[in-house]
This record gives sequence, C-alpha cells and structure tokens, in this order.
Amino acid sequence: MSRLLIVSDAWEPQVNGVVRTIRETKRVLERQGHEVRVIGPQEFRTVPLPSYGEIRLAVRPRRQLETIIEAFHPDAIHIATEGPLGLAARRICNQQGEPFTTAVHTRFPEYLRDRLPVPTALSYSWMRRFHNAAATTMVATPSLESDLNRRGFAHLRQWTRGVDMELFQRLPGGFEDLLRPVMLCVGRVATEKNLEAFLDLDLAGTKVVVGDGPQRRHLERRYQNALFPGPQTGGALAQSYSGADVFVFPSRSDTFGLVLAESLACGTPVAAYPVAGPRDVLQGQSPREPVGVLDNDLGKAIRHALALQIPPERCRAFVAARYTWDIATDQFSAIAFGPRSPQSGSGVSI
Repeated sequence: MSRLLIVSDAWEPQVNGVVRTIRETKRVLERQGHEVRVIGPQEFRTVPLPSYGEIRLAVRPRRQLETIIEAFHPDAIHIATEGPLGLAARRICNQQGEPFTTAVHTRFPEYLRDRLPVPTALSYSWMRRFHNAAATTMVATPSLESDLNRRGFAHLRQWTRGVDMELFQRLPGGFEDLLRPVMLCVGRVATEKNLEAFLDLDLAGTKVVVGDGPQRRHLERRYQNALFPGPQTGGALAQSYSGADVFVFPSRSDTFGLVLAESLACGTPVAAYPVAGPRDVLQGQSPREPVGVLDNDLGKAIRHALALQIPPERCRAFVAARYTWDIATDQFSAIAFGPRSPQSGSGVSI
C-alpha cells in the first residue's frame, strides 16, 4: 500500500468541517492499509490567528517541514489548506518537481472580505495561483466546481463528503425540556456563518447554536433568548441533532456543509438558503418526499420544514445512499494517488 502525507493548517484540536473531513479520510485510508501522516500546526511554533485565537498558525515552518517530509518519504502529498503550512509544502514540492494535490475547503476570499476590506477578485487571483500549481484540485460539490472553473481554476475534480452513520444516528434524550419547536444550528460561531440571519427571526420555540468561535460571547449577550451550549462532539452532538425539530443552516458561503448531512443522518430535516452547499447536499431529493426546504426567506424555509413533518427514516436513508466516508475516500484515493511524475518514483525526496 501507499504512504500519503497530508499537510493542513487546520488540524486537531480544532473542531470544524475541514478537521473532520481529514480525520475521517485518514481513518478509512488506514483501514484500507495505507499509511497516512497528517502534519498540522501543533508540530510547529505557532501564533494565534488575529481575531480568531482558537486557530494557530505555524511560524516559518519550511525547514522543519522539509525534515518531516524527508523522514516520512511519502508516495503522494496532499495540501489541504492555503495557510503557512500549505504555502511551505507547495513551495517544497514545486522546487523539487514533485506532484501534489490540493483541495478547496473554504471560500477564503469571502471569509477574508467579512473581516478586512480586501476585494474578492484579488483574493481569488491569489487562490487561483496557489491551486493551479497542483496536479489536481479537489472540490466538494458541482456548484463549487462550476464557480471555480469560471474563475480560471484548473484541473478540478470532485471529492464529496461523508457521514459516520454509526455515530450519527437517531438518539433519544435531546432537548427534552425545551420549548418546541427546537431549531438547531451547529458550526463555527463566526461572521461567515451568517448566524444573525437565523437569530433575528421571529419564530416560536427555542433557538440553539452549538459550537464555538470569536462571535459566541457577543451573540450570547445580544440574543439572550437563544441557547449557546458550546462545542459538542460524538454522541453528545448526535443527541443534539436528534433532539431538534429542524436543523437551520444560515451560511451562504460554505463549500459543502457537512453538518447538513450529519443532521439528516440523525433524522432531522434541514432548512437553508438555496445556495451552493445546501443545494448540492439536497440534490436529488424527491419533491414528493423531501428531506429539507430551501428558500431565500429563511424563516419560511424553517416553518415549511416543520409543517411537512418529515419522517426521520427518510432523512437517514437519503444520507446513507449518498454520503458515506467509504464513497468519499474512494474518490479521494483515486485522485491523490493518481498523479505521478518521472522524478517521484518510489517516494518524495527533499
């Protein structure tokens, strides 16, 4: 079997979709017999990301990264993120003439625009140069592939996402004491998640936001009728998904929205805007047997999803047929281990 090196600026103990995707992909690849090494910021001297202290950025990681790559001697390298580690790994591979793959997990230009006065055209130009050096750039959805193609990104292939169906299943006991209906949102509590669009809605019941991030304390003070229990993982998160009456996804910029699929796996229907991410996740749902509602009026989407009284079994069956980590990892493996160059032979030499 092959040796794969994944370089990512997002890695444990961070809790987000990128980390979950890499962790689950690593798990399945190792089960298949591959050797996988993930290099994250925890192995380097780091500084906190401005305005987002939970995220640490590696400082001048190149020399140490070269040593790690040389010691591991990988057959393939995948660069997951565009941060300091990703930049260093890209530079190393380019200088050695070694092929590598990348992935677009986050709409970085929109993320940056929400924090600084940086035009998205400038950010996308930088991202395009970063990814077009790769043999292949992986994207999660057809919508993202189409959008990036229009922006001049090259060598794009789809790599879907999955759900651990054993972990995320219907569990009893969630939110039993709360006023119904319970409307749940899960994710990073940050500007790009557009949480105010959900929290500002005048709806009967209880709003719950699970997660952590730089906006959490501000939103807790501003929306005292909503609940902010903090980050959750594993069975506790599955119980929260299961205990909600509808899962609300207010983000307009996510590239996929793994939490949508996790909620459906727990039997809870979703309400979201009809944008890339939610539209792709729900692609193929039957108009007669929907598992969620998309509407430009988020309040209307929530009310409609609740009124439909969608059976939990339907939601779970929808995910099981489309989004498993075995399916996703087979796609990843075919791409990551595919590109070879004459120089790469039996492993990357630095």
